[in-house]
Amino acid sequence: MMKDLADKLTLWIKEEVQKAGAQGAVVGLSGGIDSSCVAALCKRAFPDHVLGVIMPCYSNPQDAEDAKLVAETLSVPYEEVVLNEPFDWFVRRFTGQDYDLHSCDLAIANIKPRLRMITLYYLAARHNYLVVGTSNRAELVVGHYTKYGDGGVDLLPIANLVKCQVKELARELGIPRRIIDKAPSAGLWFGHCDEQEMGVTYKDLDRYILTGEAPEPVKKTIQTLEKKRAHKRYMPPIPPMF
Repeated sequence: MMKDLADKLTLWIKEEVQKAGAQGAVVGLSGGIDSSCVAALCKRAFPDHVLGVIMPCYSNPQDAEDAKLVAETLSVPYEEVVLNEPFDWFVRRFTGQDYDLHSCDLAIANIKPRLRMITLYYLAARHNYLVVGTSNRAELVVGHYTKYGDGGVDLLPIANLVKCQVKELARELGIPRRIIDKAPSAGLWFGHCDEQEMGVTYKDLDRYILTGEAPEPVKKTIQTLEKKRAHKRYMPPIPPMF
């Protein structure tokens, strides 16, 4: 089943990129399972025209090491662009202070994925590639991504897969075990954990999405997030012609 899905997603990526008149794909490599799967699919679709981009920004050094492991395992060429310096500029400009490594201020933390988006689109334009995003269905349902950050992409090949399905796909694609077993994190701050920020586990989130079933407190948390962040899933509203 997963082999068939991998083949179909590979073909879909290839067709969508070619429809856009582009020649390949750029993928941000975070060292996590989602970006690893997307990189593997892009490598299958465009063996000679895929670029991985590793973009540390006051990140856990292990994430960059994991990203390099994935790139080397998949034979995906990559560039590393350290974003500490431009991030520092914005933090000082907006707050007048140096960055606190353990700050959980989302207004500041969301600058990181937006700088990554700028980097990916620059490199995509240079190569005539598309930016291929890494968000999965669970993240999209509760809006667990940064608008115009990791949400700013051209294609979302794993957007129909919940987290447990992404894990199955990762095994089919030969992603290293330590990446598959790694705790999910968007890397917004040092020690960041997706499940802690959302207030719900991926296991419960997956179950709710697939079956509609979950303990009442979990349901309430998911529905609140879904409603609060619904604006992320749509283009900006345009008024009617008056």
